[in-house]
Amino acid sequence: MAAPGQPEAGLRALDRALAATVGHKLFTVLVLNHAAGQNQRYYTSRPEAYPAGGQKPIDFSSEFYRTVVTAGRPRFLHDRADIVRALFDHKLVLSLGCEGAVNVPVRWNGRTLGGLNLLDAAGRYDEAQMPLLLTFAALAVPALLHITRNWTEVGP
Repeated sequence: MAAPGQPEAGLRALDRALAATVGHKLFTVLVLNHAAGQNQRYYTSRPEAYPAGGQKPIDFSSEFYRTVVTAGRPRFLHDRADIVRALFDHKLVLSLGCEGAVNVPVRWNGRTLGGLNLLDAAGRYDEAQMPLLLTFAALAVPALLHITRNWTEVGP
């Protein structure tokens, strides 16, 4: 996070560290713009196949919102059926060889700023990985604070 070119440089470093430790076929960072009621895929490890950018309304009734945003707990998608049930773009996700996922909340001062999303083979992620996943989420706090502060000042 000390390198120039933030927050992208820090998110790329997190991507590499997560790939080397927890593992993933796809890593994305979702940032919540609470004031606008929008969320955005801010970073992706595979921009050619699963690009960053674009916004969509926050779905306050979704399992993601209840578990990750409100409760501040990781959400585990263990298999293909979970991916199909939970992700609107499941066809694209499955085409990338991802049949399991974990959404890890990035929180600051009791508030969820966004999430780290790791996708890989079915059964790849489980609750035993929570301490490591939450440590990586804590490392993402400065980047997401920077992004959300800029949104507050100038919009998304």
